[in-house]
Amino acid sequence: MKILVCVKQVPDTETKIKIGADKKSIDTSDINWILNPYDEYAVEEAIQIKEEKEGTTVTVISVGPERSVSAIRNAIAMGADEAVLIKTEDIYLDSFTVAKALADVIKDLEYDLIFFGKQAVDDDNLQVGPMVAELLNLPCVSPIADLKLENGSVTVKREIEGGTEVIEASLPAVISADKGLNEPRYPALRGIMMAKRKPIDEKQVDMETAKIEIVQMAYPQSREGGKIVGEGVDAVPELVRLLREEAKVV
Repeated sequence: MKILVCVKQVPDTETKIKIGADKKSIDTSDINWILNPYDEYAVEEAIQIKEEKEGTTVTVISVGPERSVSAIRNAIAMGADEAVLIKTEDIYLDSFTVAKALADVIKDLEYDLIFFGKQAVDDDNLQVGPMVAELLNLPCVSPIADLKLENGSVTVKREIEGGTEVIEASLPAVISADKGLNEPRYPALRGIMMAKRKPIDEKQVDMETAKIEIVQMAYPQSREGGKIVGEGVDAVPELVRLLREEAKVV
């Protein structure tokens, strides 16, 4: 079995994001870049399948600048076998541009299963996986919380409001991993050392023109301080009035 895992390098979730001078991008000078946390679940699931099914190979694919290599090597250290970097220095890539670049490379590869993380934590679009599936004319299930492979098909579970949805799809298919699918492993020292020496296949593709333009970035408005309206039951009428007239939540 051949599994592809599409990953993204994103700012560390603990990084304090600063808006750049152009007001359209973030200041990247002091950012610590990491492998997208949701992609870790995708990588882990692919590796677990590899460990269960002899002869399985896992290839990691990413779209981004040269620095994206660090996220790719983290996935290799976890247990991936091969890696591809679709190299671009474009500052902003919308979801369709990324999906088209991935599809253009993937269509020439062998694969039985393509994994994505549910979303990237920097833009939260949840679009690239389903877009790639559409471009490659493949079935897609997103996001999933459980997966089983048998007889040339994949059976997955999706958490929905009030219950669980069970879906079966034929292979090849595109699957987006959600939190809770597994517990991503920490790379062992041996894996980290091997990842440093692993060659990464760099590819160039003609990137589509972005269909979405960032006009301006701005910080969220500061929250106002809380207000004490009184104590005990005597404060209830005033509290209700404020909730209705100021907060407009009732």
